[in-house]
Amino acid sequence: MPQVAPEQPPIGLESPSEAALLFEVSWEVCAQVGGIYTVLRSKAPATVRRWGDAYFLVGPYREASARVELEEQPPPEVVRGAIADLEQSGVGAHFGRWLVTGRPYALLLGASALKQRLGEIKYSLWKDVGISSPDGDFEYDDTLCFGVALVDFLAAVVRRAGRRPVLAHFHEWQAAAALPLLRRRAVPLATVFTTHATLVGRALASANADLYGNLANINAGAVARAHGFEHRHALEGSAAQSADVFTTVSSITAQEAEHFLGRRADVLLPNGLNVERFAAPHEFQVLHRQNKEVIHQFVMGHFFPSYHFDLDNTLYMFSSGRYEYRNKGLDVFIDALGE
Repeated sequence: MPQVAPEQPPIGLESPSEAALLFEVSWEVCAQVGGIYTVLRSKAPATVRRWGDAYFLVGPYREASARVELEEQPPPEVVRGAIADLEQSGVGAHFGRWLVTGRPYALLLGASALKQRLGEIKYSLWKDVGISSPDGDFEYDDTLCFGVALVDFLAAVVRRAGRRPVLAHFHEWQAAAALPLLRRRAVPLATVFTTHATLVGRALASANADLYGNLANINAGAVARAHGFEHRHALEGSAAQSADVFTTVSSITAQEAEHFLGRRADVLLPNGLNVERFAAPHEFQVLHRQNKEVIHQFVMGHFFPSYHFDLDNTLYMFSSGRYEYRNKGLDVFIDALGE
């Protein structure tokens, strides 16, 4: 069983010239797509307290979300040269502060200019890594372009970092195309890959298959082919194999990863809730009462007078995350209401 990550003291803070640089990479930086956005956003205050301005989030540039989530500003010297190199190669780089609690540095890469090189990129991925990439999967194409731009950026950072160690932490397959490419180019940095759920596991759960009861007998490659995402599955597996450290968010996901991606998780990194803002119970109780009254007003406007029920004896329940009817257990919950 992988160990759960313990609390660690600050890393590499002896002097500014030797302190480690941490880059956390996700498809959901400054853009809410799924649950990883919440993971990054809620951990940002603690991460900034620990790492300060040596912590950078990196994701793809999306104009609509960046307009409201990123406050652009000039980059600090430690990444300025690497960003300039990217811009000279045609990659758009938008740097600033993510407008969430903690205000971490964020770099958003606009790699659409690399699409004219997609044929070359896919050929190199097949020749060097063994992954065959089809045409027509536009999100996958975007991940490849982002991955190539990210490799160039991280390699440029490492060249300029001097004695400073560089660490890069990648979340999910969309952000992980850079991992096998970094290993192929032997870029000297430490890498971590975290999977929050495997692609094969998601597909089987959506199909209502007996995932965990039959885990040892599932052929992940066959499932990926049958569902049309063999290339994505191959990229996910290559990322897991290429990272220096491979982590998952739970023991269940670790079992999935070991069977479907071929690597046992080195460490479990459970997701958590930021409860600091609820430290004073009376404040939480006041907010609870105020917001429940708002919900009452909505319910009365929506359901009354067609229906009548006692609001004081009404229990409100909420589900947060993607609307995935089976994966999130909504079907089980609704069935249980009738018991």
